[in-house]
Amino acid sequence: MTIQQLSRRQAVDVLGAEPDNGTLRRFLHGLPGVDAVGLEQRAAALGTRSIKTTSKAWALDRIVGLIDLTTLEGADTPGKVRSLVAKAQHPDASDPACPPVAAVCVYGDMVPYAIDALGAAHGDPDDGKISVAAVATAFPSGRASLEVKLADTRDAVAAGADEIDMVIDRGAFLSGRYSQVFDQIVQVKEACRRSDGTSASLKVILETGELNTYDNVKRASWLAILAGGDFIKTSTGKVAPAATLPVTLLMLEVVRDWNRLTGEHIGVKPAGGIRTSKDAVKYLVTVAETVGEHWLTPHLFRFGASSLLNDVLLQRQKITTGRYSGPDYVTID
Repeated sequence: MTIQQLSRRQAVDVLGAEPDNGTLRRFLHGLPGVDAVGLEQRAAALGTRSIKTTSKAWALDRIVGLIDLTTLEGADTPGKVRSLVAKAQHPDASDPACPPVAAVCVYGDMVPYAIDALGAAHGDPDDGKISVAAVATAFPSGRASLEVKLADTRDAVAAGADEIDMVIDRGAFLSGRYSQVFDQIVQVKEACRRSDGTSASLKVILETGELNTYDNVKRASWLAILAGGDFIKTSTGKVAPAATLPVTLLMLEVVRDWNRLTGEHIGVKPAGGIRTSKDAVKYLVTVAETVGEHWLTPHLFRFGASSLLNDVLLQRQKITTGRYSGPDYVTID
């Protein structure tokens, strides 16, 4: 059975009918509306939780181990990717006890350079190694034909990408063409399959800053999971606002409800705009309080970030030395 057939079977089980546009519309618009005030108050309350020194040290290391260290610029070069990989492996060169990050995230054409630079360190982050994630499907706009999106995905997987970060067609979603978005996710997931039968993990980027309402974020989250996404991701990092705590809380509530409904675990990745360890700790607390601490593993939660890591490293050094280090004590990304 193909991945497309499995995804459709699962959707039919949940929807009670084939996932055509009418069925998807009835289901998505039948979801309870989001209480925006309640959601934001809950997120604000979670953001006030304090963490003491011992727990803070654990939290900082956990944040490092959940980061997708990212470079997604038009000026990216093989040399920049190799530098990124070096930092991913040894984030704090002065402290061998500092854990590696979960993954490096690059454009598809940079995947071979990342894999080559990682060498024996390339592998499953749950085993202490580092994955390679590639953005695909005409990232960040998603404005391309399906054939181009699928070719983009297949090329990255063939190059060795462990994870694919795809973008949904926000125009189709906002126009109510839910079956089009569903079918594209299903086909991209099929394109993630390797010749040996295994598959790259699929993260579905909703670009929540362009979805305008919490209800739309909720519907897009359900749609991405129904279509077979392994992760739902807030943002490309190219659109403001990117990740916010209320939006991430809402997406966590969706994966919690999906888990209760099906028993399946879906990951969540807030990306863009998380720059300080203080903010990242708020996300850890929100995960633990919403879906449980067991979700704080690389297979179920990630931070998409570039500047966050440096602040976390400075905070780790403060705990170790008792004083704050200047920015010169960490490498420039």
